[in-house]
Amino acid sequence: MTKKSNKGSYFEQRGIKVLASDYTCASILGILNAVNASALISFSNSDGQTYIDVHRACLDACRKSNTCKRFIPSEYAGNIDEFPNSPSYFTESRVPFRQMLREEKDVEWTIFNNGWIMDYCLPAHAEKHMPSIPDEFPIDPDGWKACIRGTGDEVQSFTSGQDIGKALVRLLAAPKWEPTTYITGQWSSFNDMVAAMEKFYDRPMPKTFRSEADIHKDTLLPPTPENTTARYLASVEEMMLNAAGACPREKTLRQRREFFADLHFTPLEELLAEKAA
Repeated sequence: MTKKSNKGSYFEQRGIKVLASDYTCASILGILNAVNASALISFSNSDGQTYIDVHRACLDACRKSNTCKRFIPSEYAGNIDEFPNSPSYFTESRVPFRQMLREEKDVEWTIFNNGWIMDYCLPAHAEKHMPSIPDEFPIDPDGWKACIRGTGDEVQSFTSGQDIGKALVRLLAAPKWEPTTYITGQWSSFNDMVAAMEKFYDRPMPKTFRSEADIHKDTLLPPTPENTTARYLASVEEMMLNAAGACPREKTLRQRREFFADLHFTPLEELLAEKAA
């Protein structure tokens, strides 16, 4: 389900049915009932009130649907149990919608989190599920450089896009969901991820550093249009410093045993060998 009526080659080559929606409750409801959906998974990465409006419409549609009584909103971040306001731009979108979910009685839901998406470490020619974001993600495989935030030794969670997709499918088979669900391909640091890239490609990767003080300074910028990009980036960078980017280990491993026991989670070295060789 997407706003675009054009399928795109990715979906067309795989025979995936694409249905256009304007993301109103009526539009979403019509699609859910037409396909007899049992669950709705959102990947709408919008911000602010737009996020709330789209996801409220999704939740309302599930509530009114004949068959669809399960919903996974779009989050896919880090440890929101301990860091509910990180990244800070979530406070105007995800945080208010989570309160709506907590009050929901008719639709089962879970908030699914995976840490950083490992595909950002793959070069442009690789088969991957996410486009590069070199200004936001510390590792730029195409420019072959890294901008490390803080020390770079802070532990993070990393998960490949293909593992995220497989885990979501497995989760649909679970008889009961928890309010938050976590997966992690590997716990590592950005310094260690850079080292793995250097070892795989057998070449050093130049590194620059952005200090915690500089990041904090940008979080305090006034909310003017010209500061939008810097404030957004700083809110994401905070996750690299405060452990919010690391899914809680004990809970993640327990849920792996309970929900994803038959899944193999791919570490970076294996992903590089599979997709980027």
